[in-house]
Amino acid sequence: MTESKRRFLPQTAMIDSYGQGGFRFADMSHRGSLLCLPSGMHAWDVVDPSGISRESLEPVFAERESIGLLLLGTGRDVVFIPEALRWHFREAGIGLDVMPTNAATRTWNILLGENRRVAAALIAVP
Repeated sequence: MTESKRRFLPQTAMIDSYGQGGFRFADMSHRGSLLCLPSGMHAWDVVDPSGISRESLEPVFAERESIGLLLLGTGRDVVFIPEALRWHFREAGIGLDVMPTNAATRTWNILLGENRRVAAALIAVP
C-alpha cells in the first residue's frame, strides 16, 4: 500500500477551501486529489481525468452500501466518462454526477450538511 493510500481522516468533513493543488478541511491541509467517503477523507492518486477508472474508484465501490451518489470533480473542466464506467455505477446502485472540481466541492458541502448518502472524488486543481 502506498503512503498516500494510508493517509486519511477517519470521518467526513466539510471542505473549507480548494485550489493551489489541494484542499483544506478539518483544520488540515491536503496536497493532491481527494476521496471523500463515508469512512473518511482519503488521499486519491489521480492527478488528471485520464486517471479516472474502475480501479481508481474501487474505494467508492467498496463502500457502495453507504453511498447513494458520487460527485466526481474532474478538475477545471467537465470530461466525458466512458459508458462502461457509468454502467459500473448503475450496477452498484450509486448515482454519478460529473462536474468541475469547484462545483463538486461546493455540492459536497451542501449535501454533507443535509446528511445525504454522498461521496466525492475530487481531482485537485492548481
